[in-house]
Amino acid sequence: MEQKTDLLGSEAHSRMLEKERRANSAWSKIKRNKTAMVGLVIVSFMMILVIFAGVLAPYDPNALKLGSAFLKPGSPGHLFGTDEFGRDLLSRIIFGSRISLFVAVGATFVGAAIGILLGLLSGYVGGTTDTLIMRVMDGMMAFPFILLSIILMTILGPGVFNVILAVGIANIPNFARVVRGQVHVVKNEEYCNAVKGIGASHARIVFSHIMPNIVSPIIVYATLNTAGSIISEAALSFLGLGIMPPDASWGNILRAGKETLNTAPHVATISGLFILFTVLGFNLLGDGIRDVLDPKMKK
Repeated sequence: MEQKTDLLGSEAHSRMLEKERRANSAWSKIKRNKTAMVGLVIVSFMMILVIFAGVLAPYDPNALKLGSAFLKPGSPGHLFGTDEFGRDLLSRIIFGSRISLFVAVGATFVGAAIGILLGLLSGYVGGTTDTLIMRVMDGMMAFPFILLSIILMTILGPGVFNVILAVGIANIPNFARVVRGQVHVVKNEEYCNAVKGIGASHARIVFSHIMPNIVSPIIVYATLNTAGSIISEAALSFLGLGIMPPDASWGNILRAGKETLNTAPHVATISGLFILFTVLGFNLLGDGIRDVLDPKMKK
């Protein structure tokens, strides 16, 4: 009888532990975090626009119809109205989301890939290598982010991949600094010293033991950086240095709408609102992920 009671108690304890593990899983924490869920809904909606742009857009985004220029939002067949060439604004916004988010994610990937490698090298090796890399990063950060992007775009010329490269390069110093700071903390932990003591190679220490333990802040920063990259692409396109017409991006739609703010304010307003809500969504999601991954924020 006593053995049966012990078994029942053990099963109850196992069920309790399993329930606690599920409650403390990343997804469960995100679901409980209202900020993260709002950001996730916005980002998911934008991803749907990107993936299904060809299905959701009612018209060809570049189809001209001069007789229907500057139709107001809600006009028959044109939910968001039309622009100065009679192009359907809803279709251009939908296809513009594809280019704007592709540039933002691509630039974040470029900046992260190079910045993480430089940060790992700088933080782990230290000494002269650390000083040299960080002084180069300081030199890049001496320029305002958008100014550095403009300089790079002036050198590279307009185009989708050049925008990705320019914004990505401008993102490198911030990623490098975030990673370097984390490496300085982690490399002195006891488990790293133990791995060194058994003769593990430097590459194994860095990529198998240090890197997995600094992924959380990198994910958070990459999410927040994507929001910044959306603004950077919009700013470059607004200045005529980014995505060039007739290709649609939120930035060049905003630029076209600037010229007609008095007569057709909907062109700039709608594209501006999409930029606003997308940036807000990525920022909210990044803040929520930070709360979920930070052990000090456990509830």
